Amino acid sequence: MPDSPLLTAAAVAVIAMAIAVVVGVGLKVLRSFRDLGTDAERATYHTLHAASQAGQHLRRGLNPAGASKASRHLRTLLGCDALAIADTSGVLAWDGAAEELKPRLMELAADVLAGGRTAVLSPGPDGTGGTLAAVIAPVRAGSRVVGAVAAFASSAGSGLVRAAGEVADWVAVQVELAELDASRTQLMEAEVRALRAQISPHFIYNSLNAIASFINTDPARARELVVEFADFTRYSFRRHGDFTTLAEELRCIDRYLLLERARFGERVQVSLRVAPEVLSTVIPFLSLQPLVENAVRHGLEAKEGPGHITITADDAGAYAQVTIEDDGVGMDPEQLQSMLAGHIDGEHVGLRNVDARLRQVYGDAHGLVIETAPGEGTLITMKVPKSQPGHDA
Repeated sequence: MPDSPLLTAAAVAVIAMAIAVVVGVGLKVLRSFRDLGTDAERATYHTLHAASQAGQHLRRGLNPAGASKASRHLRTLLGCDALAIADTSGVLAWDGAAEELKPRLMELAADVLAGGRTAVLSPGPDGTGGTLAAVIAPVRAGSRVVGAVAAFASSAGSGLVRAAGEVADWVAVQVELAELDASRTQLMEAEVRALRAQISPHFIYNSLNAIASFINTDPARARELVVEFADFTRYSFRRHGDFTTLAEELRCIDRYLLLERARFGERVQVSLRVAPEVLSTVIPFLSLQPLVENAVRHGLEAKEGPGHITITADDAGAYAQVTIEDDGVGMDPEQLQSMLAGHIDGEHVGLRNVDARLRQVYGDAHGLVIETAPGEGTLITMKVPKSQPGHDA
């Protein structure tokens, strides 16, 4: 039977209503995107985004590659026709118009770099020598003027002067952060050199004496010890990389203990328990060997009779946890705490250097945990993340 006019009209009405709902929802969604945030919120977002993008390129300080990429974002931030970044030796980057002024920038910025005061130059022969005005603001790192930011526009009003000054100050902060990172890297390298210096006079002298004692009585053992000594020193004095793997560090410790057992014989007993899944974990170079050396030198060497060292490396979820325990003479906890804080000098410089490097790399929560008391031995715990994308062994 054919559909009645009433049913047809109802179907058309339902379809029309559905279309109206879809269109209404669509318009509402479009309006919500258009009205997302106030003008002030959008301006704040664009400002922070541009600063964030520029900051990524200045993490290594003022250099041509980073400055060139950052200048594009900073020019957008200031809304000027051209923006230049210079250090004290020359122009690092130029973005935008008026490139005919680029050869003269160091001349225009000479007073700024010398005196550290912002310069405002008008267009024309008495100012920039071009068709644009310029605001040139100094970039200071501490008390030093290390560069300048120059903004070029049709006119240099008070708004551009203040904004260029703020941008130059922001660039200065990035430069200081880059210098801080470089200083921290140099400090870590110095601490590694200190650990190597600590190894060389004490351990090398005693190892060579131990090897010499076997030359006549057991030549084969002497040859074996020479090979182990060579491998140990090659690893300890390598010149590349601030990081290694747990497996490599344990291999170094095995050689170290083999040489120490040549000196002490059965007085040094060692137990080792390592979870295979943590062997590839990246750790700071020479961060375990000094802890084992501390156990031998300051724990067992002063103890009468045999001593025992237990080394464990466990999988602790997102972390690898390493413990080094000895049943030696122990230490005074308060004196140890003062030494770790750098308040007093002590024999345990290796512990202090390792503790400081761990805190620098992973944060204060990852310093050494040391449990000790006179006559009670020492337990040292170190915990490092198993995933470290920025560190290569």
